[in-house]
Amino acid sequence: MKLVDQVVRSFRVAKVFRENTDRISSLDFSSNGETLISSSDDDSIVIYDCEKGMQKRTLNSKKYGVDLIRFTHAANTAIHSSTKVDDTLRYLSLHDNKYIRYFPGHTKKVVTLCMSPIDDTFLSGSLDKTVRLWDLRSPNCQGVMNLSGRPVAAFDPEGLIFAAGVNSEQVKQIGRAHV
Repeated sequence: MKLVDQVVRSFRVAKVFRENTDRISSLDFSSNGETLISSSDDDSIVIYDCEKGMQKRTLNSKKYGVDLIRFTHAANTAIHSSTKVDDTLRYLSLHDNKYIRYFPGHTKKVVTLCMSPIDDTFLSGSLDKTVRLWDLRSPNCQGVMNLSGRPVAAFDPEGLIFAAGVNSEQVKQIGRAHV
């Protein structure tokens, strides 16, 4: 289906969820589309069952805060940036609400976060003017790009290349070596 004006105008709200008490900062669907996850300025992570149209679970990250939440390839884990304490990225088990690994390195707020569509690598970009390549299996950064300003980053659908944008002025397409 093409998202042309007529199709979009035919859409209707199917369900409204009101679990959050503050601004929702990020949303992400699981790879199979069955689950939706949200992060909010109230430090909560809410997991929704899209097929049943209901909330599955709410987790809290009161100590670290939560922003830019992303599912990993496993439906029971996610990564997110922090809004309190420091700018460390966190790998979270959604099953027991425990952190699996921390990814320190950024020195300012993380503003972009994306998982590779093919493996356990992910990209993060920060107001410290860097884009970093990570692997969920290691707390060490696998690569750093120093940029001239605020970054955005994304993988292509095949996970072979990624792009980094800087200050809304330029985009750099980067071929990716296997990690």
